[in-house]
Amino acid sequence: MRLTTKGRYAVTAMLDIALHAQDGPVSVQDIARRQDISSTYLEQIVGRLKRKGLLASHRGPGGGYLLGTGLGQISISSIVAAVGEGVDATRCGGRADCQEGHMCLTHDLWADLSDQIDGFLQGITLQSLVERKAVSEVARRQDQAGEQLISATQL
Repeated sequence: MRLTTKGRYAVTAMLDIALHAQDGPVSVQDIARRQDISSTYLEQIVGRLKRKGLLASHRGPGGGYLLGTGLGQISISSIVAAVGEGVDATRCGGRADCQEGHMCLTHDLWADLSDQIDGFLQGITLQSLVERKAVSEVARRQDQAGEQLISATQL
């Protein structure tokens, strides 16, 4: 199965933006700090998300990123696909040439699993994640930790 950190970080960044968008555009630095992700790596990821229309950027002071469309219209599958990933449980990348140029015995099984996982991720939207109590609790904890860190550095 191929869901690397790029796909996971893309989902995390999109969810972070969704949770903080009411305050205006969200900066990559704020996401990186809250989620403990390299801001350089995150810039590459949000660039891909922007090119696919999932994010819109705002320049200047107070600039950052906002969602490019509504929360209920963005599936987790579309986020993962936007950064060039997908869920593929086959060894051959879906090409059916897994055994010396021919389809292996279990190719269809793994292809079906990939389809099931993608279907599952298509059924989950940012809206449904934002509405989860556990997600809002984690976001609140992260925000409080960030505020404490900022206060400590100002002393």
